[in-house]
Amino acid sequence: MLSLQELEKVFDALWFLNRSITGDGVRETHKILSNYIPLNTYEVPTGTKVFDWSVPREWKVNQAYIIDPDGKKLCDFSENNLHLVNYSIPFQGKLTLNELRPRLHTMPELPSAIPYKTSYYRETWGFCLSFDQYNCLKEGIYEVVVDTELFVGSMTISDFLIEGESDKEILVHTYTCHPSLAINELSGVLVTLATASALASRSDNYYSYRFVFAPETIGAITYISQNFEHLKASLIGGLISTCVGHDKEYQYKSSRSGESLIDRAIKCYFTRNSSKELIWKEFSPSGSDERQYCSLGVNLPVGSLMRTPYHQYPEYHTSLDNKNIISFDALLETSNTYVEVFKLLEENKVYQSTTPYCEPFMSNYDGLYFNKDHRFASDLTKAVKWLIHFCDGKSDLFSISEKSGLDIYLIVEAAKKMHSCGLLKTID
Repeated sequence: MLSLQELEKVFDALWFLNRSITGDGVRETHKILSNYIPLNTYEVPTGTKVFDWSVPREWKVNQAYIIDPDGKKLCDFSENNLHLVNYSIPFQGKLTLNELRPRLHTMPELPSAIPYKTSYYRETWGFCLSFDQYNCLKEGIYEVVVDTELFVGSMTISDFLIEGESDKEILVHTYTCHPSLAINELSGVLVTLATASALASRSDNYYSYRFVFAPETIGAITYISQNFEHLKASLIGGLISTCVGHDKEYQYKSSRSGESLIDRAIKCYFTRNSSKELIWKEFSPSGSDERQYCSLGVNLPVGSLMRTPYHQYPEYHTSLDNKNIISFDALLETSNTYVEVFKLLEENKVYQSTTPYCEPFMSNYDGLYFNKDHRFASDLTKAVKWLIHFCDGKSDLFSISEKSGLDIYLIVEAAKKMHSCGLLKTID
């Protein structure tokens, strides 16, 4: 289990690395993470076909900057890696300000922020700078240096499998491809790391747990393409971990069906923990890598449990998405929530009654029948009665909790007592 201090230490180690969908920044990121969990890291070569996509060329930045007419260096990549449009092709030359302007990207609505821009699949180059800095540019000749390389290389992916009693799996997937963004990049990485660390320390996991670190979109597509049959056969639910660094309410984007096991586990958990506010969002074809897992031909039960999602906070995809706005307390709390949801999934079993012909004589079974006043059954006894009538070998505990309106943890407790008394048997 990682502490707040360890999470912050990892954040600081990862912050300045130049991550993209390929490259040494990603490799170094995964190497640092492997100090905390035993990652299986591998490379997927440029040109590898993955469904309708191909793994792109690898990208490397040697240096990138602009020299203004007064000889001052601007947009220096070595000072902030957001200054260079990610995946810029090489360029060196002298341009007038009017010639340079179309290559400069700003955010007038956030005049002090450097925007984050990419050009993965369209060969071009450009620089990002604050609107305040842009407004100070003077007429004249600018020297531009974009010393980058695009070459046949590979894309880095890592995963980590915690084997449980069952070979059925729960997935947590996050991306490692954004440079120097706190909420939109490192929050998901840190929550995934903390969750993996917590579950790896448990010796009684029923399900197996798979953790994936890959570049967004192309990485998810590649991972699904190369593991599709296994995922289809084994995955019972999963979460995309992204935008989990705010201390605001939780937001859940459901799987495509909206009624998968992971969706129902989220509903049950937050209904029980009413102090944690949850905003429920139905699946839509925009967002992060749940789009790939929920695509028509794949259709795996994967949602995304976030705090303040992409596009909903003003600093999104800018230099203002930094350590000043991330909450390490929220990261740890969110990881704990992931773990608790997964524990609830493990408790959700299908039972069958061993005494289906009328109610059993409950006074024969210790701990099942309580009523100080004969007019009113205790909550536990109410749960027992519901289980007697609905443990048909098909209905799981989530559905019985939903149908009865009784607390899911009460239903779980009653089912365990009945199972130990021999009144219920589990159905695999």
